[in-house]
Amino acid sequence: MSLDDVYREVVMDHYQNPRHHGHLEHPTLTVGLHNPSCGDELHLDVLVDEDGIVRDAAFEGQGCSISMAAASMFIDRVRGKKLEEARRIAESFKDLLRRREADRSLLGDLEALEGVSRFPARVKCATLVMNAFEQAIDRIEEGGDHK
Repeated sequence: MSLDDVYREVVMDHYQNPRHHGHLEHPTLTVGLHNPSCGDELHLDVLVDEDGIVRDAAFEGQGCSISMAAASMFIDRVRGKKLEEARRIAESFKDLLRRREADRSLLGDLEALEGVSRFPARVKCATLVMNAFEQAIDRIEEGGDHK
């Protein structure tokens, strides 16, 4: 089995058996995003405690295997992390997909999506959850709207 096959299996597992799918009862913030180029939709609930730690997150939406698997994998990586580290994870993943130097040690299963970088139209699918999360972090840090 090649590394590409292993990566495909990881992505398909997260797509077919998504982790953290659903809604949180009392999220700190909810962000919804839509990718007009392909129709993917994502609603992300984030629960952040007073110490700036992502205690939980959940997503719902509809979209391609890449966007839904990326949401599952990303939430796996950021739960329990401080907001600054979660932001670094999102930035490293985006760097990976832009074929820039990325801190792979932060990525975990997200690294399985590296092949998406060869398909620029699909990069938006893979980064939809990161964009939603970064919007949530920005709004939380600004002390603004929390729903």
